[in-house]
Amino acid sequence: MRYALLPIFALALLAPAAVSAQSLGGSMGNTDPFTISVNPQYPAPASQATLSFLSSTLDLASATMVVSVGGKRVYSGNVQPVTVPLGGAGSVASVKVTISSGDASYTQSLAIQPEDVSLVAEPASSMPPLYPGKPLVPLAGNTRVIAVANLKDAGGKTLDPSTLSYAWTVDGTQIADSSGIGKSVILVASPLQYRSRSVSVVVQSPGGSLAGGDSLSLSPAEPTVRLYENDPLLGIRFDRALSGSYTIAGTEASLYAAPFSFPLLGGTPAMQWFLNGTAAQTGPSITLRPAGSGQGSASLSLTASSGSAATALASLSLSFGAKPSTNFLGL
Repeated sequence: MRYALLPIFALALLAPAAVSAQSLGGSMGNTDPFTISVNPQYPAPASQATLSFLSSTLDLASATMVVSVGGKRVYSGNVQPVTVPLGGAGSVASVKVTISSGDASYTQSLAIQPEDVSLVAEPASSMPPLYPGKPLVPLAGNTRVIAVANLKDAGGKTLDPSTLSYAWTVDGTQIADSSGIGKSVILVASPLQYRSRSVSVVVQSPGGSLAGGDSLSLSPAEPTVRLYENDPLLGIRFDRALSGSYTIAGTEASLYAAPFSFPLLGGTPAMQWFLNGTAAQTGPSITLRPAGSGQGSASLSLTASSGSAATALASLSLSFGAKPSTNFLGL
């Protein structure tokens, strides 16, 4: 599985209806001499699936095995987990497993049909306008998780996603209210700080003949606030965040505070600027104008908050009044 938040592909296993068993050279009644498990349960198209084997009647440690896919042998040797290749979405991989123990051989067949299901997370958190990155999962907020299903039958026909059944699970608990036909979206509350929340979905075609699934993990990010220079000609300089110290070169300077990963449940975060420890202004922007003559310094800080759980602080050491250099090299 690939979270995060790039789509992760998953697929479907046709079992147990597609699994048949027969014994050659011996009779075991109606009980299969060995069982096959497939991992992952919903592997991705054009990926691989691992087959594992268990038996309560055969001594698998001394047995031998042959595995073929589509009539082509992919493994021959001792009984051990075997990886088999899979095709594209909707294609059927016909797997045949023969285990020989003593003078008897036993064969089982199964079909693995991968289906394309991806989960996409859309955190409801703050970020600056035109920010090229992806918002992060907020503390005390929500994340919208979307299941993008591309189920195909063996003939390559794509099923309408609105006709599919979506079964959602959050932290191992099935969410009945968010599950059902066409319910491809779920709203998930953020986990507590330093914890994670697992979200998974199983998507089935009408009648359940095709199925696929995917899962992801949500971990909240601590909110932060970044300070940027607001240039009168270039606008907000999002390419360079300010930190540590800042020099006011002219008669005034405007700064802008951008909140990252704050929950949007109560609107935009509240922002309070402090100059030398005294409350100066509210809102995301502040304009500073040095008064008097000579050089000086000051401290500037900002507190951003959204409820009691999401708070962040940013600060700068300001200097002003320095005489500009007369050297054309700036030295």
